[in-house]
Amino acid sequence: MGTVTIGVSIAVPEPHGSLLQERRAGFGDPAASGIPTHVTLLPPTEVDDSTLPAIEAHLVEVAAAGRPFPMRLSGTGTFRPLSPVVYVQVVEGAAACTWLQKQVRDASGPVARELQFPYHPHVTVAHGIDDEAMDEAYEALSGYEAQWRCTGFALYEQGADGIWRKLREFAFGGAVVPPQACAPTERDSTLPAR
Repeated sequence: MGTVTIGVSIAVPEPHGSLLQERRAGFGDPAASGIPTHVTLLPPTEVDDSTLPAIEAHLVEVAAAGRPFPMRLSGTGTFRPLSPVVYVQVVEGAAACTWLQKQVRDASGPVARELQFPYHPHVTVAHGIDDEAMDEAYEALSGYEAQWRCTGFALYEQGADGIWRKLREFAFGGAVVPPQACAPTERDSTLPAR
């Protein structure tokens, strides 16, 4: 038995994810290559590895209650001077992200925790680098735009090498109603003639 560091996030899909990761590396952020581009729902959290099955079961429930929603990124923002971060703004989908992260961290769940700062959905593009490089990131991506339909989120684990790896994806929506439970329709060609 040991501990692992996990996180829960919404992946920024391709081609946007790779582009922003490459830009982050280009600004001189040494962590860029080990962090897939994402919107955080649960920040890095150390847990006992024996709790992973309970955490996964909890995330299945959270995802089942969620529904797909539009995500749109536009322009940049910063948490400086409070925190040395430059980010791309989430301008559509922020309310859904806020709801999801509350469900993930729910006090009755296996990963209940307080946050160091109030939750603000964003996509980090520079963290902890010198001010000149932070300014460059802020300006270079000020006109950045991307949009997609968010259909779920994923659980990640940080390896001993510092690299974040996806453990499992969780798609939104409950179980699909089996076809035999649906009411027959006039166009259902699989039904026998009356």
